[in-house]
Amino acid sequence: MTAPEDMIELERALTRISHLLTRARQHDRTVLAAGVAIDRASAPLLRVLADAPEPMRLGALADRLAVEAPHVTRQVQRLERTGFLERVPDPDDGRAQRVRITAKGAEAVESVRAVGRRQMAEALEDWADEDRHLLAVLCHRMVDDFLRHAEDNHLLGPRHTAG
Repeated sequence: MTAPEDMIELERALTRISHLLTRARQHDRTVLAAGVAIDRASAPLLRVLADAPEPMRLGALADRLAVEAPHVTRQVQRLERTGFLERVPDPDDGRAQRVRITAKGAEAVESVRAVGRRQMAEALEDWADEDRHLLAVLCHRMVDDFLRHAEDNHLLGPRHTAG
């Protein structure tokens, strides 16, 4: 069965976007412009914690990032040493801990995000405001539908949110 042309083109576009967003050189240029030292592996973890309404358990963080717990443990240890996050007692379990982003970490994430927004604004400067708005709405709708589909097919753990 041949895929519809729009699905082929959507997959191609998403592959291109993914490649652009995950290139090492792009990350290096962005953090350099932001004036922060965040390695590529730590950036998604910091973004999740920056958006989390409360400190997270390591297991929940690993689930949210769709990675194994030892990966998160290593990143957390590295980010603790940089002062970007800290461990706090788990209010639900006195033996456990959660992690939360520090003010320094939140500032670093915001600096990186500001550079990314500036780069997007420059790239899309010829787009009409309505087109940019529609693109944002449709991207969120697409990600929400992808997540819902993955959950319905047991491809993900607990509910993930777009971030």
